[in-house]
Amino acid sequence: MHKLFTALLILLSLLGATLSSPVKAADLQLRMGTLAPKNSLYHRQLLELGEAWRAAQGGASKYVVYPDGSQGGEAEMARRMRIGQLQGALLSVVGLREIEPSISALQNLPLLFRSWEELDYVREKMRPAMEKKFLDKGFVVLGWGDAGWVRFFSKDAAVRPDDYKRMKFFAWGSELEQQAIMKSLGYTPVPLETADILPSIQTGMINVVPSTPYFALASQVYSTAPHMLEINWAPIVGALVVTTKAWDAMTPVAQQALRTAGEKAGLNMRLQARREVDEAVDAMKKRGLIVHKPNAAEMQEWNALAESLYPRIRGTMVPADTFDEVFKQVKAYRALPTK
Repeated sequence: MHKLFTALLILLSLLGATLSSPVKAADLQLRMGTLAPKNSLYHRQLLELGEAWRAAQGGASKYVVYPDGSQGGEAEMARRMRIGQLQGALLSVVGLREIEPSISALQNLPLLFRSWEELDYVREKMRPAMEKKFLDKGFVVLGWGDAGWVRFFSKDAAVRPDDYKRMKFFAWGSELEQQAIMKSLGYTPVPLETADILPSIQTGMINVVPSTPYFALASQVYSTAPHMLEINWAPIVGALVVTTKAWDAMTPVAQQALRTAGEKAGLNMRLQARREVDEAVDAMKKRGLIVHKPNAAEMQEWNALAESLYPRIRGTMVPADTFDEVFKQVKAYRALPTK
């Protein structure tokens, strides 16, 4: 009996030592996914962030970035993070909404934001509550970025909303509510993943792609869809997230380094991406891109379309309370004294 009691004490002490010992740096690996092309601005920022994290974490910690959508579409990357195949990702709202639907309010409200300054104001006002929602879902937000305004790139010239009703739109496969709304208004969405865009427009499966100029240039979409409507339909908003499981396994020093690097990366992405909108358009124009700018009457049609979409979006694509909060903050920004 005495020997059994002694053995039990030894077992308990060993178990306690195991449970209380910190995770070794050698056991940590951060695998990050993104749709961003290799060597792009976004990919480079992720690599810089990784160097800062590895230096702080120390040991044999490893950091790997999977660009070009090699880990699947954004919804798939969100799933991979949940099951531990990825520890983090740089996602747009398309993927982020798979984690927390309220984030859709920053991207899925067409023609709402009139400037980057307006978007920045609204995001910062909503940021603490938004990041808390992500934390409750098991994800830490490290930084916020964006990738430019969505413009419409099409095979044939189009300027008015009705011009696009004869065309087939690329649509994110995971955004079923958006597809339903488009169909109800007489448009034809074709659900695909990002990797399918170029071959699909080349074969005629789709003939219009809502895209940022930077992506249209990098992916060569404009070469097959050489007509661009110059309209700031909506911003592409994104964030860099890691799972709380990966976060909790890091040393406090590494956590702080990662958060600092994430903030820096987000700021760099926002500033550089906004500059590259005009640069990308200029580069494409030199290679044959034709830019169409709506006149005042045509712009009224687009604004009327957006206004008609808001009631359909509220409570479907965007949760009603978040929808209302965004409009409240936009109103507050526009009421600020002009500088």
